[in-house]
Amino acid sequence: MIRLCTLTDLKPLLEISYKTFDETFRAQNKPENMEKYLNTTFTTERLQSELENPHSYFYFIYYQESIAGYLKLNTRNAQTEEITGNTIEIERIYLLKSFQKNGLGKELFQHALKVAKEVKAEKIWLGVWEKNINAMQFYEKMGFVQDGKHAFYMGDDRQTDIIMIKNIKNLAV
Repeated sequence: MIRLCTLTDLKPLLEISYKTFDETFRAQNKPENMEKYLNTTFTTERLQSELENPHSYFYFIYYQESIAGYLKLNTRNAQTEEITGNTIEIERIYLLKSFQKNGLGKELFQHALKVAKEVKAEKIWLGVWEKNINAMQFYEKMGFVQDGKHAFYMGDDRQTDIIMIKNIKNLAV
């Protein structure tokens, strides 16, 4: 099951956001950079502000009645980059390690496409760390193409995210 998050979900959203990011990236980053990023990005105040933004949408995905992961979509001025055209951004799509390899990432992606069509977006896009080869391969399999790069800071470490875009203008979902 996938459901839209509300302000009442702030605490579990904060917990899963922190944990999934930590599980995904801790091994490839310096501990001090991870701590700085986690403690400034995943705060109650910041997440509450994101939940209250009318152009950002968070969704939980459940597996056997447990929260397995989440999706964050951005439209309009909530997007983290200016991309030409009527677009929607997948800012975050994360699953707890214990729930990976169950097809849940694909379900979240399909849900993102459904929302994109509902808001009449013509393109869906995301940024993915250049060292996250598995994620890039997944998105390529889903029809995304590389369309640029931008800088992403993990503490004092300047990293590169690859911008990937999928045209969905005539796509049936």
